[in-house]
Amino acid sequence: MEFATFILAAQRGYHQSSDSVIRNSIEQVLVSEQAGFGTAWFAEHHFNNYSLIPSPLMMVAHCAGVTSTIRLGTAVCVLPLYKPQRLLSEIGLADILANGRLELGVGTGYQQFEFERFGVDIDEAPAVFSEHLDILLKGLNQDIFEHDSQYEKIPPTAISVPTIQRPSPPIWIAGGSARMGGAYREGHNCFVTALHNGLESLSALRQSIETAAAAEGKKVTDAKISLLRCCYASDDEAEINSYLDDARFQRRLSDALHQRRQQSKDGYLLEEPTQQDLSFKTMRENLPIGSVNCVIDRLLEGD
Repeated sequence: MEFATFILAAQRGYHQSSDSVIRNSIEQVLVSEQAGFGTAWFAEHHFNNYSLIPSPLMMVAHCAGVTSTIRLGTAVCVLPLYKPQRLLSEIGLADILANGRLELGVGTGYQQFEFERFGVDIDEAPAVFSEHLDILLKGLNQDIFEHDSQYEKIPPTAISVPTIQRPSPPIWIAGGSARMGGAYREGHNCFVTALHNGLESLSALRQSIETAAAAEGKKVTDAKISLLRCCYASDDEAEINSYLDDARFQRRLSDALHQRRQQSKDGYLLEEPTQQDLSFKTMRENLPIGSVNCVIDRLLEGD
């Protein structure tokens, strides 16, 4: 088991400046490296306070210059919102600046609020994702590549800044069981999350991973699995409650955007719908949160 940090960089309200949120996120990367964490992952979101990182590769490039050992990853680059030709060059540049420490996570995206503002049809996102991923794999693995399909027509093209890691950085795929099957088939890794649920959800998630691997004739261990899970170790009840409040706030906003509800009064700062709220008590029962020993026990319990 390896440990990593997932940095969403959410803004609770106008009392927090975007500058302070981003700089606190960078400080979190530095502390994660000092603590021996293996990777710092950066989200990608746009146009509201759910997350203030519009370009995870820019965060990778900056943090590459202030760290030396921790790996730096995108979680994820939302492929339908990119021109894959440009993204290939930015991936190569980021890996060079990170001296081969880039982890490349990609996903379909799910927030209609964002897609509308890019003029991209979210209903076409799965098909666009698949085509753009094919282009990325060509560009990462071939000195000169070309592509001709539904969404992109690319004449013979070379990427002037190929990645240090050959043939490519490790590739991580976000998504449900269908995406996991593709990841196993193509030799990629998988992102999964149990949200704020407990061991029953973890067990079901484990079963879906095993099923996806078996359907492709693979062993579960043929891919790395990154499990996103809220975790906080402290003996201070006030600190714990503050963390739980932040975690629940993030879940509220994600639920609103995932369900395609536009919860913004002023076009930026999102409201907090509470239809599916969990109590602090339930969250502490479900998640590795509490004293150091309690967190260790809960992590072992879910292993």
